[in-house]
Amino acid sequence: MVFMFNFRQKLKEGKPLIGTLQALNSPEVTEMLVAAGFDWLWVDLEHSTIDAEGAQRILQAAGSNCPCVIRVPSGDQVWIKKLLDIGPAGVIIPLVRSAREAAGIVQFCRYPPEGTRSVGLSRAHGYGMRFDEYLATANQNVAVIMQIEDIAAVKEIENIVKVPGIDALMIGPYDLSGTMGKIGQVNHPEVQAQVEKVRQVCLDTGMPVGIFTTNPEEVKSLIKKGYTLIAVGIDTIFLGRALTQALEIIKK
Repeated sequence: MVFMFNFRQKLKEGKPLIGTLQALNSPEVTEMLVAAGFDWLWVDLEHSTIDAEGAQRILQAAGSNCPCVIRVPSGDQVWIKKLLDIGPAGVIIPLVRSAREAAGIVQFCRYPPEGTRSVGLSRAHGYGMRFDEYLATANQNVAVIMQIEDIAAVKEIENIVKVPGIDALMIGPYDLSGTMGKIGQVNHPEVQAQVEKVRQVCLDTGMPVGIFTTNPEEVKSLIKKGYTLIAVGIDTIFLGRALTQALEIIKK
């Protein structure tokens, strides 16, 4: 799939990329999110009912208009190769805890000789019609993003950023708060201190850093802090808020 821009290259350029998270297994929702003008879509297979087939339908609905990055259910090799074969612009790997684990995951995402990705023949390869082209360019075009959302990963962050092949780190403040015994308290000073540690290490080493927020008004300040990969809200939250606001207006 040829996108309007190379997502991995845009990550390296360091310009803000504003996306949102899709959790509903609906190509129609995808079409609306793309039409709204987001720079990228985070297709979530970790905390949703979307499966590989559903993810492919979402990518087909987005077409070349908006890069889709899939959060795989885990860093398991089987999931990674299955989902890369449907042709996303990249993958987000949840709950990465160490540099060693991150290095192994990068290997799963790259074809030999750079990695150990298995060769399939699916949508990413044009169902065979773009096979050679995809094999020749996938290692350069597919983004690999690690999610830092465990206090163990924060403690090893200086080593994780040195792993070759990682294109960006995405901070997950909610799960991070849980591993610190403060689940849901993302604004707690101790949680924010760990978030700040990851952010600063990324900025110091030139590693693109991203974060998720449910508050659109927070985006401008996040950009000022150096975040360039920002996911704002979830389709379910947007729908729930719109319905609630509409009923509030009606009741008044």
